[in-house]
Amino acid sequence: MLTNLKPQPADKILALMGLYKEDPRDTKIDLGVGVYKDASGHTPIMRAVKAAEKKLWEVEDSKSYTGLAGDPAYGTAMRDLVLADSVSADRVAAVATPGGTGAIRQAFELARMANPDVRVWVSNPTWPNHVSILNFMGLPVLEYAYFDAVNCVVDFDAMIASLQGVKAGDLVLLHGCCHNPTGANLTLEQFGQVADLLLEKGATALVDIAYQGFGDGLDDDAAATRLLASKLPEMLVAASCSKNFGIYRERAGVLMAISEKAETTPLAQGSMNYLNRQNFSFPPDHGPRLVTMILTDPALKADWMAELEEVRLGMLGLREQLAKELRERTNSDRFDFIARHRGMFSRIGASPEEVLEMREKFGIYMVGDSRMNIAGLNSVTVPILAQAIATTCK
Repeated sequence: MLTNLKPQPADKILALMGLYKEDPRDTKIDLGVGVYKDASGHTPIMRAVKAAEKKLWEVEDSKSYTGLAGDPAYGTAMRDLVLADSVSADRVAAVATPGGTGAIRQAFELARMANPDVRVWVSNPTWPNHVSILNFMGLPVLEYAYFDAVNCVVDFDAMIASLQGVKAGDLVLLHGCCHNPTGANLTLEQFGQVADLLLEKGATALVDIAYQGFGDGLDDDAAATRLLASKLPEMLVAASCSKNFGIYRERAGVLMAISEKAETTPLAQGSMNYLNRQNFSFPPDHGPRLVTMILTDPALKADWMAELEEVRLGMLGLREQLAKELRERTNSDRFDFIARHRGMFSRIGASPEEVLEMREKFGIYMVGDSRMNIAGLNSVTVPILAQAIATTCK
């Protein structure tokens, strides 16, 4: 049987990581993998996470299962963090999942369960794994216009025009903040217009929010998701704690389903529990429990928010420094968009050939579509990157 298997295409980012490791140059810069790194290139454990782990070690007295949906307190804490008071709590069902990716997969499964003929719309471009999962599941994928690759901004008119093709029962995937891979976000007003269009078409929004707190702050980054939740009768939200809590390997995600009426919430909850059972039975608990402890303990939450703000401001500082260095080297404002983008990523508009040239000549490792991880930089490497871009990108 196993001899019948066919080789699968390698993940481009993981392959890039391998090339980076093999490069002997001391000046090489890794801007590929989507993991936060501090100025020394290390992905640290946040102070509040360390404190919560110590406390958990002292008080935890069992490793038994929690439940198909995970600890209900985790769902409540994440609902409050992401949705706040934008929607009545009795309309929200929630399940813990293995990371944000698990939440996305379960969202697609839930949509297919509710509508076997569901079509899923994704932005062009989007996180590659969105499309990979949908293709693997055999679900129809449609793209809506999103990014102006020449000016590196959102092409909102083209986006609205392409979403005119949305039909009732379709699922439209939106990035809640810090769009991956472009770093270019809709304004709150534009999100409102998208909500109005989806309401008119009878489509359902799925919001992928994986970087809350990395862009403009915890509440500002959740504002679009909350606006959509307040305007739409139904919505799905896939949230990740990997980035803003720095617990990548703990796989802490959550899927929330907002029903039109509270009476429907138990049906959504039961269906989500069932899907968890079919796919992995019980979700991980260690990471979600740490998140719950942090969000429900005032002192831990305050320290977590303070450190998260340090991370956010650090990335903004790198963006501003890079934009300034490029302005000086190119004698133009061509790359000023980098300072306006938000989150870990920006797509800088370089061609695949230019990306390859930067890798070969300067040891700059970024994804072929020119997506770069801002968090892979520090104040010393920013000028090196700026020189490589200015020299290569004509």
